[in-house]
Amino acid sequence: MSAPERFHLTLIAVDRPVAHGWWSDETVARAKFVRWIGEYGTIPGARLTLVDEDEDRLLAVWPDEA
Repeated sequence: MSAPERFHLTLIAVDRPVAHGWWSDETVARAKFVRWIGEYGTIPGARLTLVDEDEDRLLAVWPDEA
């Protein structure tokens, strides 16, 4: 089982952290990421990031920067 604070989801708006959460399960964290897009995606300047803290790896970003 992963560490309880492995997957970190952060919501930033107007260049400031607004909300964050941690999950031990990547599937749950990714589901929360999608849910937060629906809940917070209309906030001006909203940006969501999901990071695997154990591997120091960015897993997802919204809006997509590509």
